[in-house]
Amino acid sequence: MYLSKLCLFTLAATLASPTVGTLNVQIQEYEVPTPKSRPHDPALAPDGSLWYTGQGANKLGRLDLKTGEFKEYPLKTPNSGPHGLVADKDGNIWFTAISGGYVGKLNPKTGDIAEYRAESGVEIDPHTPVFDHDGILWFTNEETNYIGRLDPKTGKMTLTKVPTPHAVPYGIVILPNNSPIFCEFGANKLASIDPRTMTIHEYTLPDSRARPRRIALAPDGTIYYTDYARGYLGHFDPSPGTLLREWMSPGGAESKPYGIAIMNDGEVWYSESGVNPNTLVHFDPKAESFGIKPIPSGGGVVRNMVATPDRRLYLACSGVNKVAVVSLNE
Repeated sequence: MYLSKLCLFTLAATLASPTVGTLNVQIQEYEVPTPKSRPHDPALAPDGSLWYTGQGANKLGRLDLKTGEFKEYPLKTPNSGPHGLVADKDGNIWFTAISGGYVGKLNPKTGDIAEYRAESGVEIDPHTPVFDHDGILWFTNEETNYIGRLDPKTGKMTLTKVPTPHAVPYGIVILPNNSPIFCEFGANKLASIDPRTMTIHEYTLPDSRARPRRIALAPDGTIYYTDYARGYLGHFDPSPGTLLREWMSPGGAESKPYGIAIMNDGEVWYSESGVNPNTLVHFDPKAESFGIKPIPSGGGVVRNMVATPDRRLYLACSGVNKVAVVSLNE
């Protein structure tokens, strides 16, 4: 019987049976102050505080982990739909207003908010932001199919269309060479962008059913992504543009892996949103083994997470109006 290279690759990935164990970690959840806030994404500030976007409340929120106190910051434009956020080195919080069509900057010291929009009235829906090594802010645009570049010094915004129609640009990280790489959630593709020319290069994944949603950078410059549609964790090397390996998530084909982060030691953490309760999943790349732990509240879909230098994870638990801190035991 003849098998194509794609079939052989899929068969090899499917036949592998990684070990699945139980995680010994502490998950502490905090109810955010405003009901139905729908905390979407978390972020780490330079002072160690946990920030989140209250998409349903039109607010940004800050949790002081030393005191357990929250502070909320209402946005000045109604129905902005804050989605993703990231802190700069000075502690300013940059966020994407997916419904409001702008990128915002909050100064937590003063509460002042600056808004940056595309020139000539171009419609955008900013999704996930990330800073590159030069301090330039890059962001995906989900439905309008753009990748955006914003220079904080000048406020100049530059946009480029993704070649694949309806690609749904989603998660994004910065590679060691300072090139952004992002997921095309509407296709079976990843893509990188040249930061100088803004030329986009797409990488087609072998399985046409793949739908990479979130992405995280490993210490060796490779990336891991969550394949939401197929229930897989994928490992990709951007240098040759090669899919190295993929593993079915412990929850199976309908587990819908979503938010993902990688620690400085290279170990991978993500959440399965298609199981109830949602699970926190640990993947050890060296042993190719998994560990899982249910999220106490159920999670309500953990759409994104961030790893901290002191070996913690910050999570936003959207459907249960909570944020969470995961302390990793040695």
